[in-house]
Amino acid sequence: MSVTYDDSVGVEVSSDSFWEVGNYKRTVKRIEDGYRLCGDLMNCLHERARIEKAYAQQLTEWARRWRQLVEKGPQYGTVEKAWTAVMSEAERVSELHLEVKSALMNEDFEKIKNWQKDAFHKQMMGGFKETKEAEDGFRKAQKPWAKKLKEVEAAKKAHHTACKEEKLAISREANSKADPSLNPEQLKKLQDKIEKCKQDVLKSREKYEKALKELDQTTPQYMENMEQVFEQCQQFEEKRLRFFREVLLEVQKHLDLSNVTAYKTIYRELEQSIKAADAVEDLRWFRANHGPGMAMNWPQFEDEEWSADLNRTLSRREKKKATDGVTLTGINQTGDQSGQNKHGSVSSYEKTQNYPTDWSDDESNNPFSSTDANGDSNPFDEDTTSGTEVRVRALYDYEGQEHDELSFKAGDELTKIEDEDEQGWCKGRLDSGQVGLYPANYVEAIQ
Repeated sequence: MSVTYDDSVGVEVSSDSFWEVGNYKRTVKRIEDGYRLCGDLMNCLHERARIEKAYAQQLTEWARRWRQLVEKGPQYGTVEKAWTAVMSEAERVSELHLEVKSALMNEDFEKIKNWQKDAFHKQMMGGFKETKEAEDGFRKAQKPWAKKLKEVEAAKKAHHTACKEEKLAISREANSKADPSLNPEQLKKLQDKIEKCKQDVLKSREKYEKALKELDQTTPQYMENMEQVFEQCQQFEEKRLRFFREVLLEVQKHLDLSNVTAYKTIYRELEQSIKAADAVEDLRWFRANHGPGMAMNWPQFEDEEWSADLNRTLSRREKKKATDGVTLTGINQTGDQSGQNKHGSVSSYEKTQNYPTDWSDDESNNPFSSTDANGDSNPFDEDTTSGTEVRVRALYDYEGQEHDELSFKAGDELTKIEDEDEQGWCKGRLDSGQVGLYPANYVEAIQ
């Protein structure tokens, strides 16, 4: 409409104005939008929680895989510890992100869900109770004014029609004066028509002005009633906006790991672990355990005869086995050297080869049991089998010390299926079918 109800404005009110009939529906719709926005915020946090969980799982998997690779790889010493500290950081950060996920879902998500349920009440016929109350309030406030406005529109239309009729009558009367064929009676009728139209214009104008006056008188009460309902909607919306702000602040606290003491501790300890890496210490350790600093049982003259007691003390790792291509050389470590050989500082040789962890000092007796520069088997370990089985008889009782050794009594017969190796052991088979190792000097060939 083209009439202003606020003298202070002095301009025409836009047809999109809140005061126009029916335009309150935007305010009512905001209530339903608030309900939907609660759902949108819950979906937003739910997606973020899934991201936090997925990131935590990826960190854990990454840390597990790389921890295994580093532990089995050639890195050693304090640098290895610094490297694995990075994986420990990932595991601990993963736990914190799982806590973030839990807080988002168990606290923030549930809080919004409960608030939405308490603030919005669904009706049996659809929609919300709050929407209906606002709709009814606005409609009631607007009904009297809308009725008066309708009367104003009708009066305005009638007045404008009367004005058009008057102008048309005046135009016809002016044209008739120029027509000599028009008789005085017809001219009188045109003049009477003009007079009647003027009377109609005056009456319609009075009616129009009266309707406007009544509308103006109704407007203040209309505005008061509309603002009262609007303020109720504003208060309802204010609760939602304040609640959203409160929830988002809690979300910020849950997401901001920089203020979490445990998070700061992780990186402080990681920095300490990395700074603890000492190249000089690692080189000293490698020299002592895998370099010139290693102990060595240099070859000495040995008597040809072997005592039975000595043979009993030979460990399983000294024996020639058909399935092994390498005979291991024992390492006689000093007290200082052995103290440095810890689990966290394993050399590349220990990580890439199947060396036993409990080496015996007696293993160093074999001067040929070492790997060549290319990591191949000892060239002195010949895969020798006589090709001829020989029956032998036990001279002494022997009780196998390892699971791959044979046990027999003096006088028992067995079959030698492999010749004596450098360590003085033969491979044989008992009549029961059991195959294993035995001391070569415990038997004699049967003539």
